[in-house]
Amino acid sequence: MPRRSTRTVRIGDLRIGHEHPIRVQSMTTADTDDLPAVLREIERLVEAGCEIVRVTVNHDRAADALPEIRRECPVPLVADVHFTHRLALRAIDAGVDKVRLNPGNVGGRERVQEVVRAAEAARVALRIGVNSGSVEKDLLEKHGWPSPEAMVESALRHARTVEDLGFTNFVVSLKSTDTRTVLAANRAFAAATDIPLHLGVTEAGRPPYGVIKSAAGLAPLLLEGIGDTIRVSLTGDPVPEVAAAFDILKATGARVTSPELIACPTCGRIEIDLDALMEELEDRLRGETVPCRIAVLGCVVNGPGEASEADIGIAAGGGKGILYRKGRQVRVVPEEQMVEALLEEIRVWKAEQEEATPTGRLEV
Repeated sequence: MPRRSTRTVRIGDLRIGHEHPIRVQSMTTADTDDLPAVLREIERLVEAGCEIVRVTVNHDRAADALPEIRRECPVPLVADVHFTHRLALRAIDAGVDKVRLNPGNVGGRERVQEVVRAAEAARVALRIGVNSGSVEKDLLEKHGWPSPEAMVESALRHARTVEDLGFTNFVVSLKSTDTRTVLAANRAFAAATDIPLHLGVTEAGRPPYGVIKSAAGLAPLLLEGIGDTIRVSLTGDPVPEVAAAFDILKATGARVTSPELIACPTCGRIEIDLDALMEELEDRLRGETVPCRIAVLGCVVNGPGEASEADIGIAAGGGKGILYRKGRQVRVVPEEQMVEALLEEIRVWKAEQEEATPTGRLEV
């Protein structure tokens, strides 16, 4: 899939931009000064696959906790700062890898410039975050409401401010609770600049609706090659955000880090116990990172054609299944051997893919 061409931004040990994988991030929910709670959340997020963690820095006690959090956090750490540029400066001094800053609410251009100069000196990245709920007053008066045009004008204004200081190690986000606004604003900004974009639908709500709403707002952009980091913003425990983000990336083909399982919808033509077969296959593949498409089809109408379109597929009926690999029929197996046959083909596929990569491992 072609990605929108961007500059590269360094966030800790990661590189962000079109030449690098789209990274998944999330945010802790505990009070930042509650060190045990925050560190437990970070551990759970990282175990789930989170690659960038953000913590809120909304008072001095939170800033006091940052040095210890930075020491214990195994992935790049982002400080989320609003209203008080002094806390952004404290976060930079504490060694965070990136500061999320909304230039519209930190008290003016001079304070933004002070943060930029400190970030440049410390080699810390910035995220210029523009939300529909915090667009500057003059732009609201000009456009009448926090429209995509107002958000883009705000983002471009702030981007120019930091670029005029010679600072380019930053990303931009344009978020709204309205999916159409998210789409329009990010498309327009993407067309106007080469600055990497962090994508998200803010305040998406509780799952499952929050996941669906996030997918509606993010998938069209990802399918167009727009987006360099993403967050699925859900109410509640942040850990499910990570799986949801990777699923959206997988469904759009933007980044595949685990098997994609394709199965028939339930209908009267299915001739095998497809639900039980898929449950066993999902369980056996839990934790697998091979990026391949696996199709399990349960009838003779669409099964052979669709199974042969996958990397590995099986078309079943009448107690047996035809196994395909990259469109080629491999063999016929009885129903009770289908899971083992699929797993065997997956192991072969993985070994061949690893052998074909320069590092001897799959790159995702």
